[in-house]
Amino acid sequence: MSEQHSMSPENPQPTDESAEAVPQVETTEERPDPAPEQVAPEPAAPAAPEEQQSAAETGTPAPAAAAPSPTPASPAPSPASIKPHPPTAPVPHPPTTPTPHPPVAPVTPQAPAPAPTVASNSASFGRVAEDGTVFVRTPDGDREVGSYPEATPEEALAYFARKYDELAAAAGLLLQRVVQTDLSAHDGQEALRALREQVGSAHVVGDLAQLDATVEQIATALKAKAQVEGEARAAARAEAAEQREALVAEAEQIAAQPTQKIQWKSSTARMRALLDEWKTQQRSGAKLDKPTENALWQRFSHARNGFDKTRRAHFARLDEEHAAVKARKERLITEAEHLAASKDWGPTASAFKRLMGDWRQAGRASRQDDDKLWARFKAAQDAFFAAKDEVVAEENKQFEANLEVKEQLLKEAQALLPVKNLGAAKAALHSIQDRWDAAGKVPRKDLSRIEQAMRKVEQAVRDAEDSKWKKTDPELAARAQSMVDQLEKAVADLEADLAKARESGNDKKAKELEDSLQARRAWLAQARGGLEDSNK
Repeated sequence: MSEQHSMSPENPQPTDESAEAVPQVETTEERPDPAPEQVAPEPAAPAAPEEQQSAAETGTPAPAAAAPSPTPASPAPSPASIKPHPPTAPVPHPPTTPTPHPPVAPVTPQAPAPAPTVASNSASFGRVAEDGTVFVRTPDGDREVGSYPEATPEEALAYFARKYDELAAAAGLLLQRVVQTDLSAHDGQEALRALREQVGSAHVVGDLAQLDATVEQIATALKAKAQVEGEARAAARAEAAEQREALVAEAEQIAAQPTQKIQWKSSTARMRALLDEWKTQQRSGAKLDKPTENALWQRFSHARNGFDKTRRAHFARLDEEHAAVKARKERLITEAEHLAASKDWGPTASAFKRLMGDWRQAGRASRQDDDKLWARFKAAQDAFFAAKDEVVAEENKQFEANLEVKEQLLKEAQALLPVKNLGAAKAALHSIQDRWDAAGKVPRKDLSRIEQAMRKVEQAVRDAEDSKWKKTDPELAARAQSMVDQLEKAVADLEADLAKARESGNDKKAKELEDSLQARRAWLAQARGGLEDSNK
């Protein structure tokens, strides 16, 4: 069975299936295909329309378009006019009988384009048989690649050589990307797999051994890159595990704090920040292996849940305490509001002082409630003391006049000092005290000053009275007389003993008696002075 291919008689280059129908030429017979599928080779670029038109008008051949530079990113279109043959072992080909083609519409004749220029030596690895079949030389022998009907052997070789050059350029570019760029090993393996498929099914003419060597070089480079990437991933995973471990350790440290020492606001904010950092590392950091990540997350979650449970229990207990404090303070407010209208200034002021002490001992409710409760309590307290201060202000006007009276009485009392005549001083002081009490209250700010000044005068008079009483006390006089008598007798005895010692010539004893006699005489003089004072 033979295949039919279409090409223009004026232009030996293959045309697209959508082009105008032209006479068809038969290729060599079909051979078994060991490859999974056949890939049609790309045609050379057709001449530009302007050049073809100019050639038709002038009768001169239009120059052939230069073959495009082979790049792996720009594959040439698959022509319907050329069908490459699958690679087979090099065997002789018997001549084939052309199959007649159906007639087609006539086309405008054009001058044949010159053969394309081969820019590489890839064509040197191929040959064209007499029947037009193109072979490529390999280390294992020649292999059939296809045919280029109605074309010269040079054109046929140039076509299949260009296919090789493009494929070799793609392999070289991939090798550069693997070796010189940050292309990942995964993406490189995908590109290598596609390249292997293209090489395995390629019908090209060129140095296939070199192409295979390039492919193997790419594979070797990818293995090395995969190893490096694996080590980098392992290091990144180890670093990520350390970072996660640090987050877990800090979360566990926060959760392990004694409840009474926890700063709830900062600790809660930090625990939320740790969770955000965990999510960020999980989203953008290196991926951990599943067992490690699960174990760390279990610890992290356990710490967070434990902290949250402790926080809820603490604030639930705090709410109960706040509620109890609120109830106590509301009772104090009720009592304070009841006392606010009292006119019994002294006892009510004492009651408010007691309430204030109870308020301080009641504790604190929640901030919002405590501020409102204090405002109510203070309003009741201020209402009472404001009313009291108004009354006191009125009283102070009267107390100022009383103060002037007492200032004069104080001067009169101070004039009694020092006391010279105790009886007259006592009588004058009694008169002053009676007028002092009758004068009434003085302003609070002056009360302590003027009362203390009067107390000093009164104390001075009492001291003078006590001193005189001590001097006139009969018991004191009797004790003084007895002391004088005893000392006089002792002095007389010592004088007698001294006279005897002198008469006997005992100077040492006489000296001792003289010292004792001198001391007794001094004591006797003091005792006689005290006795005289008591008798005055």
